[in-house]
Amino acid sequence: MNMLFFIVFLLFAILILRLGVIQIVYGEDAKREIERTDDVTVSTSSPRGLIYDKNLNLLIENKPQKAITYTQPKSFDQKETLKTAKALAEIIHQDTERITERDKVDFWLMINPEKAKAKITDAELKKYEGTDKESELNKLQRERVTEEELASLTKDDLEILAIYREFTGGYALVPQIVKNEGVTEEEFAIVSERLSTLPGVDTTTDWVREYQYNDTLRSILGNITSGLPAENLDYYLSRGYSRNDRVGKSYIELQYEDVLRGQKEKVKNVTRSGNVLETMLIQEGMRGKDLVLSMDIELQQAVDEIIEDALLNTKRKSGTGLLDRAFVVLMDPNTGEILSLSGKQYLYNEEKGKYEFTDFAAGNFTTSYVVGSAVKGATVLTGYMTGAIDPYNSGILDEPLYIKGTDPKSSWFNRGGNNMYLTDREALARSSNVYMFKTAIAIGGGQYRRGQPLGIDKEKAFSEMRNHFGQLGLGVRTGIDLPGEQVGFRGDVPSAEPGKTLDFAIGQFDTYTPLQLAQYVSTIANGGYRMQPQIVKEIREPGDENGGIGPLAQATQPKVLNKVETSKELVQKVQQGFWDVFHSAKGTGKFFKDKPYSAAGKTGTAETREQGTDVWNLTLVAYAPYENPEVAMSVVVPSAYLNVRGGAENQINSEIGDKVLQAYFDLKANRSKKDKNEENEE
Repeated sequence: MNMLFFIVFLLFAILILRLGVIQIVYGEDAKREIERTDDVTVSTSSPRGLIYDKNLNLLIENKPQKAITYTQPKSFDQKETLKTAKALAEIIHQDTERITERDKVDFWLMINPEKAKAKITDAELKKYEGTDKESELNKLQRERVTEEELASLTKDDLEILAIYREFTGGYALVPQIVKNEGVTEEEFAIVSERLSTLPGVDTTTDWVREYQYNDTLRSILGNITSGLPAENLDYYLSRGYSRNDRVGKSYIELQYEDVLRGQKEKVKNVTRSGNVLETMLIQEGMRGKDLVLSMDIELQQAVDEIIEDALLNTKRKSGTGLLDRAFVVLMDPNTGEILSLSGKQYLYNEEKGKYEFTDFAAGNFTTSYVVGSAVKGATVLTGYMTGAIDPYNSGILDEPLYIKGTDPKSSWFNRGGNNMYLTDREALARSSNVYMFKTAIAIGGGQYRRGQPLGIDKEKAFSEMRNHFGQLGLGVRTGIDLPGEQVGFRGDVPSAEPGKTLDFAIGQFDTYTPLQLAQYVSTIANGGYRMQPQIVKEIREPGDENGGIGPLAQATQPKVLNKVETSKELVQKVQQGFWDVFHSAKGTGKFFKDKPYSAAGKTGTAETREQGTDVWNLTLVAYAPYENPEVAMSVVVPSAYLNVRGGAENQINSEIGDKVLQAYFDLKANRSKKDKNEENEE
């Protein structure tokens, strides 16, 4: 007993001595450690910039909405976080659609620790001793959770899980959105009242993108993400983004992310033992800069409506189920500004059980088609530039061509062999195929001999024609300030027969986008300058609180990509040919002859195959007024009809083009009249 008392006494003496050392020697250090605070700076996202049309009509704004957030403490405590999630779930309704099976499994294991522990045998505990034990055992536990056990999770459990999932989805000390859609007045008020009992939870105002014109231009304006995309996570994190930041996902929102993203608000969190004691503002947030587009939303809506009406009317007449889309591009040929970018597709909506139109404006530069005779202006210009056509003695005999091993090749108006000499202007006006065929043969260093094989250097012919077509904008990137542009499909030259060079000359080999056609006709309209298409006209600083537009930050300047390697005089000859297309007695576009807007252009019909069926695409390029062009246009209607006879009276390309140009000039006249009336009233 004495020995025992002595040992107890000795232990107490050691304990008292240790406490004395801690209090006397290390007391001040311990006190400072307990009272030590950390300063942690975090950033919170700001609303994105707004988007306007050229007349400052608001296209996209940020709609404020009530939001509930959670800021995870520096030291994560699973039990406390789950406790807070349960308390919040009693107040708000949380959507559970985003919960995954893996989330359910992990949550079941977390709220059933004893049952989870029972899923691991003693032998397995020993087996993984000394390894990454926790990881391996958790894997085994997850694999052994049954469907019946997951089914035991109640609706309330799933709501708690959904909230817990949002709680743990962000960084420590960075506010994470828990709910920002459908937050009711009651939910917002009750949560605001109980913040003291909900550690980390807060109420604030968030924003969501609101599109003022519904589906109009929807595919071009683009979308934003709900958080950083996984495939570009490192890129955005290196640029100062947080994982829960929303960024541009497509088209304008993506292309101009750096402009629209805004300046984050920076706050300093003063923490002690991982808990936030105080939050101080370091830098105020600022909404992103605003974009002013080159497009006119009223004109865009008018063009969309014209396309929809034309498609519905023509589908009823043609009877083909393949006609489901059409495209129109309006462009200022002098500056490259896109005035309207319209595409519509008529598709079956499985959810609604009916056909309806969807916006497909992006198809103007992401899809390409065989466009036919619309490119013949490029063929004639190529003939001038390569010496294949003498611009001052341009007569060529239009006759059916009999090439050994092929069917006769002729112009549509001369299948009976009524041979005639045509000038370059007449060839464009009447859309002579043979004129273009013989031009291509000359470009390739060949010579036509009736009944003989076609002697032509096809590599040279393709190279020369593609090079000169590219100077006009065909078969190359237009340079539009949007992602995802396609250049079209280039036919395979090595495997192509020599006669394919003739098909190329009439737009029946390579494919082109509607935007490329618009750039091509703009280049002809302005005298030979290929202008870069521009969607964004101006970048503006954020406006005032009353909705006023902010000061100019940057204006987009017209950019000449290249000048066609020929004289302005020769470009004018093609312009004259385009005038004859619309205004001469035998022009293929005489539909436009008596129209008040004085246009010039070229029609196109292209034979191709769609879904195993022979179809014809209809195209049109035009500009107006002829003497002083201010608008250039391309129209592309794929699969307009099934065969020549069945669609002989199908002029959907011309009907669309006429109504679009008329809408453009009517809108211009009405605005001018309105401005004069306002001046008179003043």
